[in-house]
Amino acid sequence: MKFTILGSGTSTGVPLVGCSCATCLSTDVRDKRLRPSLLIKSATTTVVVDTSADFRYQMLRHNIKKIDAVVFTHHHFDHIGGFDDLRAFNFLLRKAMPIYLMEETMENLHRTFIYAFTDTGQKGGGVPVVEQHIIDSAPFTVGDIDFIPIPMQHGKMRVNGYRIKNFAYCTDTNYISEESFALLNGLDVLILDALRYDEHTTHFNVEQAIAAAKRIQAKQTYFTHIAHNIKHDELDAKLPSEIRVGYDGLTFEME
Repeated sequence: MKFTILGSGTSTGVPLVGCSCATCLSTDVRDKRLRPSLLIKSATTTVVVDTSADFRYQMLRHNIKKIDAVVFTHHHFDHIGGFDDLRAFNFLLRKAMPIYLMEETMENLHRTFIYAFTDTGQKGGGVPVVEQHIIDSAPFTVGDIDFIPIPMQHGKMRVNGYRIKNFAYCTDTNYISEESFALLNGLDVLILDALRYDEHTTHFNVEQAIAAAKRIQAKQTYFTHIAHNIKHDELDAKLPSEIRVGYDGLTFEME
C-alpha cells in the first residue's frame, strides 16, 4: 500500500499571499505547501482523503486519473474546497463518486455547494455527482482498504483521523481522547497536525504535537498542516530522529 502527502500546508497554503517571511521566500521545495490532503493507493483501490482547496492541482501534479472514493475528515473549506472538481472524475469514470463523511460534514457540503444537491434550473458545465456514505466511529471499507475512524477534537468541532493498517492520518486536531489514543497503538507511520510554534485554539502547536507523538510512539511520525511560521529545515534539525517535518509529495510504501 502506498501513501502520499498531497498537501502539508495550513488553510492559507504556503507561501502566504503577500508575505515576505523567510519561509514564504524560501527556495526549498519542502517549504511550498498546498492545502492538506492524502492519497492512498492499494493494489486495486485509490482513495483521496479530503478534496482540498488545491485538489485540482494535486490531481494534475500526481497524474491521478482514477479515484474510487473520497474520505473526508471534516468540513472546513481547506478540506472540501476542491469538491467541484470531482466532476472531472465523473466525466472520466462515467459514474457517481462515492464519498465517506460524517453527517455534519455532509450538511456543510450541501450548504457550501448547494447547486450540486438542489435543482437550480441550470447546470451549465455540470455538477459533481456523488454517492453519499455517512460514517461516524465504526470501521468501514473502501475496495480493499479498511479504515478505522479516530474521533478527535478540532477546537469545539469533532473531526475524524483515520487508521489504515499500521498507518494513521491525524490532521486538524488539538485534542485526542484516551479512547482515540488507544486506537493509535502500534503504528509504523503517523501523520500528525503541528501548525506552528505558538499555541493555537484548534491545532496542536509543535510542542504539543511532539508530546502527542511521543505518547503514541509510532516508529516514525511526520508533521502536517504546517503554517508559514515554520521553515522546514530549521524545525527538522531540532526534532528527534523518530519525528520529522512532512512535505508535499512525501510517499510511504508499506506492506
